[in-house]
Amino acid sequence: MDLTPRVVGPAALAVEEAVVETSLRPRHLDEYVGQEQVKRNLGTLLEAARRRGEAADHILLYGPPGLGKTTLANIIARELGVNIHTTSGPAVERAGDLAAILTNLEERDVLFIDEIHRLNHAVEEILYPAMEDFVIDVMIGRGPSARSLRLSLKPFTVVAATTRAGRVGGPLRDRFGAIYRLEYYDAADLSAIVRRSASILGVEIDDDAVAILARRGRGTPRVVNRLLKRVRDHAEVHGESRITALQADAAMRELEIDDEGLDTTDRRLLLAIVQKFASGPVGGAALAAVIGEEVETVEDVYEPYLLQLGFLDRTPQGRVATERARDHLRRLGFEVPAPRRLERVDAGLWDGLTSEGSRDALEDPAGPAGQGPST
Repeated sequence: MDLTPRVVGPAALAVEEAVVETSLRPRHLDEYVGQEQVKRNLGTLLEAARRRGEAADHILLYGPPGLGKTTLANIIARELGVNIHTTSGPAVERAGDLAAILTNLEERDVLFIDEIHRLNHAVEEILYPAMEDFVIDVMIGRGPSARSLRLSLKPFTVVAATTRAGRVGGPLRDRFGAIYRLEYYDAADLSAIVRRSASILGVEIDDDAVAILARRGRGTPRVVNRLLKRVRDHAEVHGESRITALQADAAMRELEIDDEGLDTTDRRLLLAIVQKFASGPVGGAALAAVIGEEVETVEDVYEPYLLQLGFLDRTPQGRVATERARDHLRRLGFEVPAPRRLERVDAGLWDGLTSEGSRDALEDPAGPAGQGPST
């Protein structure tokens, strides 16, 4: 298994990288680039809560990693003028841990729970009444003498984030008053993010270089900001005070990131499907074994962007590399064998009904000479 951090990966890298990344995050809703529909709805919700002087409804943010869920959570607290308390699903191991967090919240505070789909069931049971009625039930004592004590909480807002909305149980999901999906960013939004980040970093960058980075940004602000920092490093080392298209291209070549934003790991996955499995279909377990990764890593980290590009299809039989993926690999100089089967997986509804006789049969269900269907 390759443990080398990926420049185009959605996960955070070193601590130093995280500090710089935090400095690039917008602090207010009007500074946040993209996700216009989410921003409009969220702005209305927050303004209404401010005017009423109440805690905002609980908010669930979901979507692929790196799209700004944590940034939005901090913006929500800042727009409401309250404190934010941050935790994550794996960090809250026992119900008592969550009870301690909840009892320390001040009125209208924001509790941000990242990876909420990883909360265990016992912790979720504590969260249900806390979100709905602002109370928690605490068990005191053990055995026959045990009794339940109900504690009142100050009104607060849960902002939760997840990359796996389907794994958030129905009872928990129903307690969120607002659920927003964050989508991948288009090139125009990524270009705006690159220019804003370059300004914060004090870097001059040409428009052509901005376009190069936006194209390779995988629709993700975290990735495009990371690419900008690597290109800035490349320009500084080579004595350039301004990032040009030539500098950006040279840096991308050194990082082995192609014009679609794919790195060596992405290409290794595609090549495994195309060369070892004749373009598929191949099951997730077999593919993961060939490239030396866990099945969940393949599904959560590598496949989403390849599916977005149209380089992969998921079928009932397994993963299939599309003609777009094969063309891309050919352009890069890789050997691309003929696919095992045609691109189309299932027969169409009207396949085989192209002749005039077939059309007549559809128009006259009774069949030729009014004989009716055969028995």
